[in-house]
Amino acid sequence: MTSSSDRPISFENSSFPEEHPAYATHQAAIRSVQRVIDNSAPYQNVQVASTGLVQLLKLKPLILTGAGMSTDSGIPDYRGPEGSLRHSRPMTYQEFLHDDAARHRYWARSFVGWRHMHQATPHSGHEILARWNAADRISGIVTQNVDGLHQRSQRKADAKAGAMAHSSPVIALHGSMDEIECLVCGTKEDREAFGHRLYEANAEVAERWQVAHADINPDGDARIPQQWIDEFTMVHCLNCGSDKLKPTVVYFGEIVPQQRKDAISALLADSGALIIVGSSLAVMSGYRILLEADRARKPIGIINLGPTRGEERATFRWRTGVKQALEWLDKHLV
Repeated sequence: MTSSSDRPISFENSSFPEEHPAYATHQAAIRSVQRVIDNSAPYQNVQVASTGLVQLLKLKPLILTGAGMSTDSGIPDYRGPEGSLRHSRPMTYQEFLHDDAARHRYWARSFVGWRHMHQATPHSGHEILARWNAADRISGIVTQNVDGLHQRSQRKADAKAGAMAHSSPVIALHGSMDEIECLVCGTKEDREAFGHRLYEANAEVAERWQVAHADINPDGDARIPQQWIDEFTMVHCLNCGSDKLKPTVVYFGEIVPQQRKDAISALLADSGALIIVGSSLAVMSGYRILLEADRARKPIGIINLGPTRGEERATFRWRTGVKQALEWLDKHLV
């Protein structure tokens, strides 16, 4: 049994210049990306863990999900055995803001990868959580994912429940890929409309730019040849003409809005427990929620195929796939 560490994951080093004022923040973000989570608590008996989680569900818990929630929808995770960090890393906010070439590279990769993420659909686990939320069995859902799958499931569940729906809003801790914002003038644009503009600007090459599923990353971009990056044409803000356009997601090195943190704290305060689903909690913004629940002496449950940061603080730890676990819990929740 070992503890969590900052052992670096192997990937290409950043070229962000050391003399830049934002270099220290950029490096701190890189360390967060590199963090490796090892086992910090022994495996728990499956029957003890699963039946214990059923009991936690009777306390109207807050659900916190991570990348492992979306793997069964075909979206890869970061830190799993086949995670994207084995071959690449996400861009930091400092790179995106200050490095024009890096930003151009991001949008070329996103242009190719977005189509795969956009085609992903919620699985039964998303539907179960949405149904629990609509039925007021949980206090809410907080997700670290930016794929919008929870939100789609929740809209469907609420529509089905009609006037009987009592769901709390799904809070996207790190924002959503569904909207694009200009970093110069603040104008926002729907991601699908923005995607159409990108396609029109790159129509001559779009159809031959095809990648394998293994080359897709969880934040919606993809590994592509340098030649494609060189051929890619970026579009500009419809209002001010700037090319500093960014998805409304919180990048590594960027701060989660305080209003969002406060909304999550309010949900947690009204919860009888916290259940973490499909997350290693390697990023501090997610791990902080576990620490807050622990300080409030709320019982904590974890459903995750791999190790989770702070798992020694959890009462119940079920090492298994997310979809299967949620289906089992739904059958046994009276």
